[in-house]
Amino acid sequence: MSSYTNILLTVDFSQTSDRVIERAETLATHNSCPLSLIHVVDYIPLTGTEFGEMVPFSYDASDELLKASRERLTRLGETLSIPESRQYLEVGGVRSEVIRVAKAMNADLIVIGSHGWKGLELLLGSTADAILHHAPCDVFVVRALPVETA
Repeated sequence: MSSYTNILLTVDFSQTSDRVIERAETLATHNSCPLSLIHVVDYIPLTGTEFGEMVPFSYDASDELLKASRERLTRLGETLSIPESRQYLEVGGVRSEVIRVAKAMNADLIVIGSHGWKGLELLLGSTADAILHHAPCDVFVVRALPVETA
């Protein structure tokens, strides 16, 4: 079996992210390869939809959301010693952006949690499952929630 040479870790900053991050770190260390990070800010329009106003006021939170996401991604990158050049903050659909970046960086492994992504993705199906079936490389899905024993 060949070693992985370029691992992309998807992070959503949920409560279960630590377990996913630990697994990705272990894989990168075991394979002596670089680890890259991606966080996708899912686009959810707040106003101006064809169905009318979704909130009773017009407010664009995208700048604040992107700024907060960049800060969290940068802190995580510093903690994991991942340079900014391997940190990806994208806006759009989680599945499409993770797959696009994985192709662009020639990732040979994507690490993702089995749960955690929020927003419209939950209505459209499992993000991990969608990435698993459309990725250009292997996908390692980490069980985000430990199995309870009786």
